[in-house]
Amino acid sequence: MSVYVVAGIEEIKDPELMGKYSELASPTVAAHGGKFVARGPIEKLDGDWDAMGGVVIEFSSAEAVRTWYNSPEYQAALPMRLEAARGTLFMFPGE
Repeated sequence: MSVYVVAGIEEIKDPELMGKYSELASPTVAAHGGKFVARGPIEKLDGDWDAMGGVVIEFSSAEAVRTWYNSPEYQAALPMRLEAARGTLFMFPGE
C-alpha cells in the first residue's frame, strides 16, 4: 500500500534559501523510491489551514518514508527548509 507525504507551506521567509533546499531535497526523494505526484499553489476550499503551496510525494511504505526523512542526505537539507519557510509535513496511508 502506498504512503503519501504531504508538505503544506504556510509562509516562505527566504525564497533563495527555499530554492537551495529544493535543489538539495528533491533528488533525495527519488533516491529513496519516492515520486512527486503533485506540487504547486494550493486553493483552499474550507478550513483553517493557511497553506499557500504544497507537495504530495508517494512512497511504497511508511518505512520508506522514515528511511528517506531520516537519511543523511535529507537531514542535510532539512535545516534550510526550517529556516526558509513555515509549514507542516505529514504522512498518511493510501487505499
